[in-house]
Amino acid sequence: MAKQLKKWQGWLLFGGAMVIVFLLGLLVSSLMERRAEVASVFNNKRTEFTDSIIAQNEKFKADYPREYETWAMTEDTSFVSKYNSSQEVDVLEQRPEMVVLWAGYAFSRHYNTPRGHKHCLDDLRKILRTGNPGIDGDADMQPATCWTCKGPDVPRMMREMSDTKSVFDPGNYYAAKWSELGHEMMNTVGCSDCHDARTMDLRPARPALYEAWQRAGKDVNKASHQEMRSLVCAQCHTEYYFIKPDDPKNPGKANYLMFPQDKGMTCEAAEEYYDSIGFYDYIHPLSKTPILKAQHPGYEIALQGIHAQRGVSCADCHMPYKSEGGVKFSDHHIMSPLANIDRTCQTCHRQDAEVLRQNVYERQAKCNEVRDRAEQELARAHFETKFIIEKGATDAELKPIQDLLRKSQWRWDYAIASHGATFHAPQEVTRLLSHSVDYAQQARLLIAKVAARHGHLGDIPVPDYSTKAKAQLAIGLDMPKLKEKKQKFLNTVVPKWVEDAKSKGKLM
Repeated sequence: MAKQLKKWQGWLLFGGAMVIVFLLGLLVSSLMERRAEVASVFNNKRTEFTDSIIAQNEKFKADYPREYETWAMTEDTSFVSKYNSSQEVDVLEQRPEMVVLWAGYAFSRHYNTPRGHKHCLDDLRKILRTGNPGIDGDADMQPATCWTCKGPDVPRMMREMSDTKSVFDPGNYYAAKWSELGHEMMNTVGCSDCHDARTMDLRPARPALYEAWQRAGKDVNKASHQEMRSLVCAQCHTEYYFIKPDDPKNPGKANYLMFPQDKGMTCEAAEEYYDSIGFYDYIHPLSKTPILKAQHPGYEIALQGIHAQRGVSCADCHMPYKSEGGVKFSDHHIMSPLANIDRTCQTCHRQDAEVLRQNVYERQAKCNEVRDRAEQELARAHFETKFIIEKGATDAELKPIQDLLRKSQWRWDYAIASHGATFHAPQEVTRLLSHSVDYAQQARLLIAKVAARHGHLGDIPVPDYSTKAKAQLAIGLDMPKLKEKKQKFLNTVVPKWVEDAKSKGKLM
């Protein structure tokens, strides 16, 4: 005979059941309310778009005022953090070793910390890396591909420059020069970069992402909504390269944008891919090493971290939900999660905000300790290699040194080029930087042996590169001349681009 429940136990079960039903009711009510909010927004739209790409972000303001207003706040540069603030900071001034590491590449001229999306077009125009086309006979340094992640005018132009008139067909876009499309690139990163303007569904607008996934046997269009909340970021915050104009395997595809993800999403997988096609970004003028320049593999690095492994998307931390007037929406003021700890970190972690902030700073500080050592070892190694080359080192003696320098610099660059990497995956960043130090030290040991073989014992002399100015002088840059030309370019060419765009209604 079954044991009967005591009276109080029955009431306890009844009460517990009522609580569960009540909570489920609240959940259903919240979901219905949210669905009603969404339906209300779409049912009361003032503007119906028939085109998936609308370049002028202002055209979305009337229907999505909260999202637009917070997006406009990406112009704000007041946020201050210990390591990654919103202000423009001259990184080369802080770390002159980087000038040496990037000798022979435009990054040695100018490299600042990134500001908000609202600034990306202005920052690209004024940076010394883009040269001064049209000034004093200067030709284009860069292809149009360099505009690719700077705003919704890019997918618009890809479609206009293709025979298929498809958003996902780059057509002749990659074949153009940077300055040729300067008057077209007027609207900074915004709505149509991440949303289909007709439905506002999340949709990356860059073909390179779709192409990389297709080569890996995957379909971006089948990604979940939560995955899409990262993929719209991953279309730009990722490692990439341009097909070289003289690549015999890809005739007619010069400067085509590619993601090296065919062999995996790690630093070593990308290196294996590049090695398999014999790729390098530039030959270092000091050590004559074929260097791989990492771009900003933020997505790949994030995948190695605990948050991504637990299903957290980029938007969860960089675009946290916000409530206003009873409406819940994604905050489009994309910035560091440390600016909104109550809406980012503390939605999962129960510690005090200051404790969480200091936890982040501690991880960043430890990564930077190893970074400092890697940069010191690599900078000296490049100069020391130049020394033994001048002493008569043979190609056979140089090859193992250059292989080590390539490996070392790739790991260093991959780790530091990814914005926020020291938070996204501090263990992975520390691992990469530690390996960078190891490879650089191995290279320096070989250099010392080769130097001794050619009659030099003891320390190898290197020039003074203790400041940005001294380092740029040591690698042969004429900075006053570069700055003068850039200012002339900004004063004469760029205003004509803006005037042309306004006259044709491409800029509101």
